Amino acid sequence: MNDIVIQAHELTKKFGDFTAVDHISFEVHKAEIFGFLGANGAGKTTAMRMLCGLSHPTSGSGSVAGFDIAKDPEKVKASIGYMSQKFSLYGDLKVWENIRLFGGIYGMKTKAIASKTDVILNHLGLMSEKNTLVRDLPLGWKQKLAFSVSIFHSPQIVFLDEPTGGVDPAARRQFWEMIYEAVDQGITVFVTTHYMDEAEYCDRVSIMVDGRIEGLNTPAQLKQETTSTSMDEVFQKFARKATRNQD
Repeated sequence: MNDIVIQAHELTKKFGDFTAVDHISFEVHKAEIFGFLGANGAGKTTAMRMLCGLSHPTSGSGSVAGFDIAKDPEKVKASIGYMSQKFSLYGDLKVWENIRLFGGIYGMKTKAIASKTDVILNHLGLMSEKNTLVRDLPLGWKQKLAFSVSIFHSPQIVFLDEPTGGVDPAARRQFWEMIYEAVDQGITVFVTTHYMDEAEYCDRVSIMVDGRIEGLNTPAQLKQETTSTSMDEVFQKFARKATRNQD
């Protein structure tokens, strides 16, 4: 049985004369944690936007959850979850209101939202905070709530764009425990991060440099290939090849 849930073939995005994403090809398998790394300006955010159906490729092709990212972007969006460090929840809404809102956006029925909300709140230990405005929660709790909301509708794939930015190491570890729980449920995780210790938690890691994928393998194999002792060292060796600074 084919377990490939994300596929990119020569995927390219140009803005005028500038090639942000340059003919990248890769596959991601079901229930895999796939790390998508690159320095600022490497093109990873642009690539992620194409895979999420938010930006149309200039050339090449891609599929997510069995849907063509160029022809069926709305079906792609309905099959995925998404969480960003920059935007994930509405701070001026209460905890339970955020859950209800996103459940509705994801097309869930009101009854299913109501029953699953209590399950999520109990699991997170947030039942006593259900009426708290999200802006008043500690950052670590916000991030865990945002992740729970992003997979509330049981998507096949969740895209996480630097999800643990700014939180302390203990909260980051707890967040990754939630990622492992999601994978145990069969959800595929596509994650970008600036923390190289988190790259060690991924099943496979790709490293983008100047719009191209220059490395793609398991963390252990990437370290072996580059004679490095850590993923931070691996990343630095690839990043030194970059000739451009920003998108």
